[in-house]
This record gives sequence, C-alpha cells and structure tokens, in this order.
Amino acid sequence: MNENAEPLEGEPLIAPSSIDHPLYEKVVEACRTVYDPEIPVNIYDLGLIYTVKITPENKVSIIMTLTAPGCPVAGDMPGWVVDAVEPLDGVQHVEVDLTWDPPWGMEMMSDEARLELGFM
Repeated sequence: MNENAEPLEGEPLIAPSSIDHPLYEKVVEACRTVYDPEIPVNIYDLGLIYTVKITPENKVSIIMTLTAPGCPVAGDMPGWVVDAVEPLDGVQHVEVDLTWDPPWGMEMMSDEARLELGFM
C-alpha cells in the first residue's frame, strides 16, 4: 500500500498476527511481562502490541504503538520488548517497530486492563 494512499475498504488498519505459529502464545506471554512505568497494566493488555508476525524461521517482527507520541519511554520500550521476547527458546531474531497509525485508543485495551484501571 502506498504510504499516502487511503486504506482500501475492508483492508485492516492493523496487520494480522501469526496466531497459528507455535511460538505465538509464548511471544504474547513475554510481551505481557513488559509494563508502561506509568500504567499498572502490561503493554499487551493495554493494546499497544498491534501485530506479532513470526516467520517459518522463527524470526519475530512486532509492530507496536504507545499511549501517546510524547511518551517518556518511547525510546526505551521497543528495547524492553526485544529483551523480553529474544530469550525465548526457538526465537531466532526479534525486531520491534513503533507506529502511530492507527493511533492508540482506550478501546484497544482488553477487558482485564479496563477492569484493572477501573473503567469497568
């Protein structure tokens, strides 16, 4: 898709994850060990992890966002995710990219996160 082009109707704003890959659940659990220091909920349940793609060679590519572009840990959090996922048995390489499109919103949080933060 061209960077300036509008998404086609029906095209997802967030790329699908490799949910059928044997490492997927382990990667998700590793992401759940990473917390935004200002929010007592892990980044996965906050909805900050948009896509987890895993190749047949077990190379992991994660697309994530932050709650706001001015987040004070913007430069650090992708490294925290790499540090959490890379040690998993079988993972060959981890790459984490930040995106601001689509922007994060509170509707992206899991029910557990909403409950923890008192929104339910």
